[in-house]
Amino acid sequence: MSSYRKSPESLARLTPEQYRITQQNGTEHPGSGEYLHTRAAGLYVDVVSGEPLFSSDDKYESGCGWPSFTRPVEAAHVREMADTSHGMIRTEVRSAQADSHLGHVFDDGPRERGGLRYCINSAALRFVPRAAMAEEGYAAFLDRVDGD
Repeated sequence: MSSYRKSPESLARLTPEQYRITQQNGTEHPGSGEYLHTRAAGLYVDVVSGEPLFSSDDKYESGCGWPSFTRPVEAAHVREMADTSHGMIRTEVRSAQADSHLGHVFDDGPRERGGLRYCINSAALRFVPRAAMAEEGYAAFLDRVDGD
């Protein structure tokens, strides 16, 4: 498996919004994220490290205002931790290798698909279209992304 790391160079490439979200635990305004309505087949990776996070096959429209997924592409690529900020008890989701803040996971997702809703900030992600996955080093995940 490739090593997905946070480096000074990768942090320098981030926009101010991407930095605020991933490094300062920020949240996009609902309905404003670049990937909220993306329907194309592909892989969503950590904008900082390139670590594979979510497949378009697991994306669904939850109506919450952020891209939503039923599960990560590989459980080992995300860490979940308690978040008690803002007077709430939630489960934060971070990338495993670069420790980027991604969003939160809730238990109100589609029951027939496991019941989870990974509510993820678009600014924490980079979308790799299925046609570019092999070229960008993600061939191992092609079987997790439907080609249609």
